[in-house]
Amino acid sequence: MKNHEKLTGMIAATFTPFKENGDVNLAEIEKYAKWIASTPIKGVFVCGTTGEFSSLTVSERKSILEKWIIEANREFKVIAHVGSNCQKASIELAKHALDVEADAISSLAPSFFKPGSVTDLIDYFVPIAQAAPSLPFYYYNMPAMTGVNLPVNEFLKEAKKRIPNLMGTKFTHNNLMEMGQCLNVDDHSFEVLHGYDEILISGLAMGAIAGVGSTYNYIPEIYDGIFRSMQENDLKTARDLQMKSIQVVEVIIKYGGGVRGGKAIMNHIGINCGDCRSPISPFSSKEGELLRKDLDEINFSELYNKIVY
Repeated sequence: MKNHEKLTGMIAATFTPFKENGDVNLAEIEKYAKWIASTPIKGVFVCGTTGEFSSLTVSERKSILEKWIIEANREFKVIAHVGSNCQKASIELAKHALDVEADAISSLAPSFFKPGSVTDLIDYFVPIAQAAPSLPFYYYNMPAMTGVNLPVNEFLKEAKKRIPNLMGTKFTHNNLMEMGQCLNVDDHSFEVLHGYDEILISGLAMGAIAGVGSTYNYIPEIYDGIFRSMQENDLKTARDLQMKSIQVVEVIIKYGGGVRGGKAIMNHIGINCGDCRSPISPFSSKEGELLRKDLDEINFSELYNKIVY
C-alpha cells in the first residue's frame, strides 16, 4: 500500500466500558483516550477480545469505534477489529471502519464454523479486506480462542496474492518458531504484531517491532521500558521489567484472566470500565478488596507513572 507506515511499539487492546445496567458507556472513552494519549502507547486495538467484541452488537461496535476515532483526534492510531462469525457482519464493519477513517482493520478467523484449510481462510477474508481496500488488513491469529490453528506463514504468503492490503498478522500465540517463520516470509515483508504480553521480550528478540496487548493499558511504562531496553540490547533490564509484568499477569489470571481481571484493574486506576457482560461474572466487592491487596503486595502503584481521576 502507498505511504503505509509500519506499526511500532505498543498498541493497547482496549476494554469496552459498560454502565451498571450493561449499556456501553461511550462517555468514559473520552477519559480513556486522554489516558492513552498521556502514555507512550502508539495506538489502540478496538473491539477485540479484550473489548468483548462477541458480546457486542454490530451497532454498538460501530459507535465504540466512532467514539475512539473522535477522541483519539489523530494523536494515536485506531485499529478496528471487524472479526465475527458472520462474514457479512465483518464486511459491514470493515466498510464502516473505512468510512469513519480508522487507521487499519483486523479480523479473527470464524470460530464456530471453522475454515479447514489456508485456502478456506483466505476465501473468508478476501471480501472483508476488499470492503476497506485502502486500509491495512491484519489477520488476527489467536488459536487458543478460535480453535483455528492453520500455518500463519503459509497464510501470509498465499493470501497476499489475493489480498493486496494484507500487511501482516496480530500473532497471539506462544509458538515462537511459527512467529519467526512469519517474520521471514518474503524477506521480512510482513508485520508481526506480538500478542502475548508476558513474553514480549521473546517476540522482540525474534524481530517483532510492535505488540498488541491488554496489560499495556495500565502498566505502559513497564512495556515501554522493555521495548527500549531490547533496542539498546540491555537484556538484564528487559528481563527485570518482564518479570514485573508477569507478576501483574499472575494477578489477573487469579481473578478470571485478562478481560475480567484487567477490567477490574482499569477501574482501580480510575477509568470506569464497569463489569464484563454475561457470561463473564461481575466483580464482587470482596473480590475488589482482595484484588487491591494482591496489587499492593506486588507494589503495583510503582509500576505506572500516574493514576487517572
